Amino acid sequence: MANIIKVELEQDADFRFGIKFGADIPVLYGDEPPPLGKASGPSPSQLLAAAVGNCLSDSLLFALRKFKQKPEPIRTEVEATIDRNEQNRMRVLRIAVRITVGVLGAQLEHLDRVLAQFEEFCTVTQSVRQGIPVDVSVFDSAGVQLK
Repeated sequence: MANIIKVELEQDADFRFGIKFGADIPVLYGDEPPPLGKASGPSPSQLLAAAVGNCLSDSLLFALRKFKQKPEPIRTEVEATIDRNEQNRMRVLRIAVRITVGVLGAQLEHLDRVLAQFEEFCTVTQSVRQGIPVDVSVFDSAGVQLK
């Protein structure tokens, strides 16, 4: 059965929109950067990058916790490359995600198995990947690249 989510947007002023996620969630204001908006909130591209990073972080945490592992705190950095495409239109051309777990990789059991599959369970990233390349790397607390 499909899960339907609903988000409502209401223009506040110019390019600033109030984004409503539901009754118990505070309104988030999105805005375009100058010259269109005033950057009084995250831009749609920033929200996309945040959604990808959040989903991947959740997916990794969930996969590690299935094996009773404690990787906290997890820190994620996302860089979205925005440039003109072949039709000279501004597009998100690539997203790079760097996830850092808060412990040494050697402390995490079943890490190879988790790293091999956690991305597959990230609904947002796998959907975005149908049109935008998403590169994912994972590091431990000492800066050692795990994936």
